[in-house]
Amino acid sequence: MLTLIIAESALEIVPKELWNHPAVRRYAERRRKEPSKTLLDRSYHHSAMKALSNGEKRGRPDIIHFALLEALGSPLNIEGLLKVYVHALNDYVIDVNPKTRLPRNYERFIGLIEQLFELHKVPPSGPALLRLERKSLPDLIKCIEPDYVMIFDEGGVRRTVEEAVRRFSDRRRPVVIVGGFPSGRFTETTLKLADEVVCIDPEVLEAWVVVTRVIYEYERMISLPWKRLSERYYQL
Repeated sequence: MLTLIIAESALEIVPKELWNHPAVRRYAERRRKEPSKTLLDRSYHHSAMKALSNGEKRGRPDIIHFALLEALGSPLNIEGLLKVYVHALNDYVIDVNPKTRLPRNYERFIGLIEQLFELHKVPPSGPALLRLERKSLPDLIKCIEPDYVMIFDEGGVRRTVEEAVRRFSDRRRPVVIVGGFPSGRFTETTLKLADEVVCIDPEVLEAWVVVTRVIYEYERMISLPWKRLSERYYQL
């Protein structure tokens, strides 16, 4: 079982200091919501975010949307061999049910996450597909009790994806951490959680690209593509 954490993700409700900014108010009015119940999104709030602390790492829900679609749609997840968490700014953690089928439409995804931040559970009744709670990344790691943690970061040891995944493919509870932010670096607190920090490309790759490549390489290492094809063949 592989655990994927999309960490320090640029996912948050519009902070209080921006509620009265004209760009924020216009966006909220257009969506018929209060600013306090809308997600921060650089596509709409760029002018409001100029003076925001650590602004280069914030306001990119699309990164998480793409990364989750890739992860949840993978054969690894379909086979029940993947667990996904999203660690967001301000130390929120989203526990993602493997059976979750996220909206492909970005605006619907935004509405779903806004509902999650308001109710802490989606759907509000019945089994939760997404659950939100206050938890730091170190606390999440403690709960998972992994036997190996790898972080993918541009400042890490240079390895190919195959070399990197091979280092944990035979572990029982490996965790991989991918950044859910557009630019900048992981905090030192996060980097200290890793058994190894690895760089898989000289360019800074998008989070969903890293997620896709790591998951597929892990599937190859455990022979999942061949197992699925063999099982399908014998069912025909």
